[in-house]
Amino acid sequence: MQDFGQAFRLAFELVFAADADLLEIIGLSLRVSLTAVVIACLVGLPLGAAIAMGRFRGRTAAIILVNALMGLPPVVVGLLVYLMLSNAGPLGWMQLLYTPTAMIVAQTVLITPIVAALSREVIEQLHNEYAEQFRSLCMSTPKAIQALLWDGRYSLLTVLLAGFGRAIAEVGAVIIVGGNIDHLTRVMTTAIALETSKGDLGLALALGLVLLALALSVNAAVMALRLTATRHAYA
Repeated sequence: MQDFGQAFRLAFELVFAADADLLEIIGLSLRVSLTAVVIACLVGLPLGAAIAMGRFRGRTAAIILVNALMGLPPVVVGLLVYLMLSNAGPLGWMQLLYTPTAMIVAQTVLITPIVAALSREVIEQLHNEYAEQFRSLCMSTPKAIQALLWDGRYSLLTVLLAGFGRAIAEVGAVIIVGGNIDHLTRVMTTAIALETSKGDLGLALALGLVLLALALSVNAAVMALRLTATRHAYA
């Protein structure tokens, strides 16, 4: 076990020296989380728009369900994805368990409800504001959705950043389906847990500093986008 000062000194040395193992773990973390965010957006944004603008039986139940899924326990998601991808599961033939793809699947399941629920709120507010104008112009639903997505682009970008922040900080689900295998499925959160248990606080702190920097960057970007959206609204 390293002392506190030595651990911090080693952590900063690893970060500023661009340690190869550190960069590999960070790179995989970003690749997995960004891919999951892109897939979640492809599914969540249309789903959120459909719920926001649709008037169908069971809409209230759909809203409640999507909002409830925002609080999915990560370990439960990891367990369900594990069962789906295991050799005895329906997708076991794909041999995806303990691969980055399995981690992407788990993160996508976790953040898609977040993207869908938050985008639904944004688009519904805009739709209520422009509904009469769309009707007067006889605008089709696809064109209306396109217009609302463009008008709410700054708010929707904050939704995407929220999804990325949730994904990059995930540990429970990814460690179940990824296995935390060195040079294959080890990401920042799982590496921090492992290195801390081993007593290698230097690498754990280095990864923690990078993760903290990413979290601060995401929050700063969200704040900047909100300010931009506010200025755009009053322009």
